[in-house]
Amino acid sequence: MKDKKIINTLFREKPFMMIVSLYEKDSIYASSLAKLVDCTYSHVVKVLKEFSKHGLVEFKKQGRIKKVILTKKGKELARHLKIALDVLS
Repeated sequence: MKDKKIINTLFREKPFMMIVSLYEKDSIYASSLAKLVDCTYSHVVKVLKEFSKHGLVEFKKQGRIKKVILTKKGKELARHLKIALDVLS
């Protein structure tokens, strides 16, 4: 396996919910995502940087604010995670 860090990051509750929440939204601000998954802004930014490093998300700047969107790779992964979540619910 190339990088176990992304596995350790992704399969924790908050990061898992972040990527599923991003899948359910078209784009979102990091601060809104933090409220949505009930965690701190700094934690969200840290996780998003890790996701970005692995090509799962990208940032689109709108003025002074950055929106977070899933890449094609991120959408594919998020779709599978959403299916898994639905099966378990």
